Amino acid sequence: MTGDQSGPSASPEPSPAAGGRAASAPLLGRAEEPTVFELSSPGRRAWSFAEVDLPAWDAADLVPAEHLAEEPVALPELSERDLVAHHTRLTHRQYSVDLGAYPLGSCTMKYNPKLADAASSLPGLARVHPATPSSCTQGWLELLVALGEALAEVTGMAAVSLQPPAGAAGELTGLLLMRAWHDQRGDAGRTKVVIPDSAHGTNPASVTLGGYRAVTVASDERGCVDLDALRKVLDDDVAGIMLTNPNTLGLFEDDIVEIATAVHDAGGLVYYDGANLNAILGVTRPGDMGFDIVHLNLHKTFAVPHGGGGPGAGPVAVTAALAPFLPGPLPVAAADGSFGWETPARSIGRVHGWHGNALALARAYAYVLALGGDGLRRVSEIAVLNANWLRRRLVGHYVVPHDRPCMHECVVSAADLARERGLRAVDVAKRLLEEGFHAPTVSFPLVVKEALMIEPTETESPQTLAALADALVRIAEEASPDDRQAPRTTPVGRVDEVRAARRLVATFDARRPAGGLPFGEPAEEAAPPSGRPPDRRGEG
Repeated sequence: MTGDQSGPSASPEPSPAAGGRAASAPLLGRAEEPTVFELSSPGRRAWSFAEVDLPAWDAADLVPAEHLAEEPVALPELSERDLVAHHTRLTHRQYSVDLGAYPLGSCTMKYNPKLADAASSLPGLARVHPATPSSCTQGWLELLVALGEALAEVTGMAAVSLQPPAGAAGELTGLLLMRAWHDQRGDAGRTKVVIPDSAHGTNPASVTLGGYRAVTVASDERGCVDLDALRKVLDDDVAGIMLTNPNTLGLFEDDIVEIATAVHDAGGLVYYDGANLNAILGVTRPGDMGFDIVHLNLHKTFAVPHGGGGPGAGPVAVTAALAPFLPGPLPVAAADGSFGWETPARSIGRVHGWHGNALALARAYAYVLALGGDGLRRVSEIAVLNANWLRRRLVGHYVVPHDRPCMHECVVSAADLARERGLRAVDVAKRLLEEGFHAPTVSFPLVVKEALMIEPTETESPQTLAALADALVRIAEEASPDDRQAPRTTPVGRVDEVRAARRLVATFDARRPAGGLPFGEPAEEAAPPSGRPPDRRGEG
């Protein structure tokens, strides 16, 4: 039963003691949204349990009395109308890919078609427990086998494991495969992995977790890997190279075949970071470039929602020589047409509790089926076209460090604005929020000073793309010292990021009195509930 606006004991007016703040129209600017406790009024309720013909039972029969509270938990009492309005107002204070352009470079934050949502919500997929015997999940297994085959075709690889639950997990899996390969060959003495200076920030972390030491190789004046610098670091200690193509400058590595050959000649493996795969779908394949290991970010390229901590999907694809080391078990097709699970002979073991984030994988398969090979190629063509249109539109307003055709993203610099008007890349990004767009990636890649890294993706219309470009141009033309206070029209204004980092409160206590210490102040007089001293890490 839903929609009960008030209970039998509801007061005609909310009492001050109960909070009693009225629900308002959607709150704009920096107005404060009441909490559900402040909206509470005694006797109101949003729903009630239906009457059922079941024998009564006592909670003490199921839970030991010492674990039961003496009094009911004090919960807020709201009508359904007020509860829905409260949560809807909160959602309106957030930005999302469903609301507008989200041009984060190197992260492919694009709109996810609702078709994929609908497919992953089908009862036959969504209501299956992962421990269900394979004899009862033949449809699921067929889907996973077909997706693996599609991803192998897209990447030019021989075999795929769908287990890794995110891109970073895929990276680590790739490094563990690299280690297993060298160990099996009696070549365990290799200790280094080469990473370009324009690499994704997670690459060095994955290398370290994989037990290797990261060795940086510089980019040349064209923004690509410097072949001479690469050859100087290739020795018997190198286990492989982690490379993104296109790289994080949005540029295609023209010398990729020479790079792969040089690493292979040194006895190393070539690993492909698939974060930028959205740029080459159906056009070229990592396997054709000489890569041995590929991880794919399905939560970037294949219609799986990105952000919020997951769940994502980071499958790993490998050449035939590395297939015996893949994480298992893998979904496989038997000769009789049935499907089951099989663990490769030299598997590195599981990298996920079950078989991967299955519903995320179902979304990706729906995306592949809906678009087909020609559609996937069209995705890349439009993404590349959008990025190049935007790059040309911003010439003359921002510094374009590599003004040549880019791929799915373009990198411009606010260095001139910073020098002439004191407006840095982060200020441009904050100011863009006032124009109704999410900010692009700022200050990355590190090889470009005051970088603005923009990836419009294929999902933005020409009208949206033009509006984004106009906003960026307007910000550059109207730049003033006041813009260093942006954003000034959003629910949360400019925060002191430096102070927050230096005066970190890692153990925030929600039970502190309202109106207590400002953000970032160490709690000298209020120790955390555990009795431990205040966490002062990060100060200074």
